[in-house]
Amino acid sequence: MTTSSSERGVSLGMPELPAPAYTDDVRARLETDARAIVARYPDSRSALLPMLHLVQSEEGHVTRTGMRFCADMLGLTTAEVTAVATFYTMYRRRPSGDYQVGVCTNTLCAVMGGDAIFEELQEHLGVGNGETTADGKVTLEHIECNAACDYAPVVMVNWEFFDNQTPESAKRMVDDLREGRPVAPTRGAPLCTFKETARILAGFPDEREGAVEATGSAGPASLIGLKLAKGEAAPARVVHPRGEAPQDAPPHEPSPTEHLSSHDAPQDTSASDPAHPSPTTTRDGEAAPRTSGSDGPVAEEGE
Repeated sequence: MTTSSSERGVSLGMPELPAPAYTDDVRARLETDARAIVARYPDSRSALLPMLHLVQSEEGHVTRTGMRFCADMLGLTTAEVTAVATFYTMYRRRPSGDYQVGVCTNTLCAVMGGDAIFEELQEHLGVGNGETTADGKVTLEHIECNAACDYAPVVMVNWEFFDNQTPESAKRMVDDLREGRPVAPTRGAPLCTFKETARILAGFPDEREGAVEATGSAGPASLIGLKLAKGEAAPARVVHPRGEAPQDAPPHEPSPTEHLSSHDAPQDTSASDPAHPSPTTTRDGEAAPRTSGSDGPVAEEGE
């Protein structure tokens, strides 16, 4: 059985039809916003990035129609606009959900549990990377560093932080999003839809009551280095080896306002678990067995 070129998604070199234009009422509204954006810059082409967010706020992703509109307003070619729209991952090229759920799978988040969160969310939602649930609510993707490593593993929803996540908390969160129940980020402004987020990123004010005041700032785990640099003494924190209880001091109980990092306590990882020690290696790079009762590395052959 053979498959046609069109079924395989192979182009036969036929020219693509011009992108359709926005309807008159939509174009008039977008033109007003676009002129406000362009007015911020001495060179109109500098407005391209926020303009792409503007057209993304209209349809939930950057369409060919949106790129044609940007090109017309800025005096660019559609090729120039496409080159930018396809370079930055914050611009979606196909329809997506009301909530973009991004799981950080970069190194630190991954080893702290990000990989497990992403795998379980895929199974729980029944979607793969970059795919959207059938109800159009959630688009799941793995993303690179969110610059919040002190609260790893981190999940972002429409670019708002959900810190110190677990597979269970992440699954509850996406269930609440799909059911329309209130979901509050760990820090930052209240959630809004992806289209609303795109308009804010285009540079228009977030007019929701209390949203600006709720943006907050970095948490204590992020500010420890700054405090030390200023000469402020950081509170002493003693982390006891796994399996050993503190002798004199009661366990630390964080206050309701204290936002601790998941790094503040030892994690159950095989690399640091005395019950699962890492094997020593020989000079050739192969694992060398430990002898019973040995406290040090096995001597290499010839030593």
